[in-house]
Amino acid sequence: MLLGRVIGTLVTCVAYEGLEGVPMLWVQPLDKNGNPKGDPIVACDSTRAAGRGELIYYEGGREAAMALEKTFVPVDHTIIGIVDDLNIPTGY
Repeated sequence: MLLGRVIGTLVTCVAYEGLEGVPMLWVQPLDKNGNPKGDPIVACDSTRAAGRGELIYYEGGREAAMALEKTFVPVDHTIIGIVDDLNIPTGY
């Protein structure tokens, strides 16, 4: 699982069959210390509860498609859950 922060929302004009009603969010990937890593990505929100500023964990690739109600739809990233607390030990 990967760590990220929701930085915005995306509105689709046409949704692929199986993705109707699934929110699309802009996510900034984070490294193991919680710092931004790479460019923002678009992720489907399987929780339907994540919002701007929330810390989330997500999956990519085949696992991302399997996490939605209708599996194997063409997605690259899917939000799996919302992180309540992050404890990063010092020295890592």
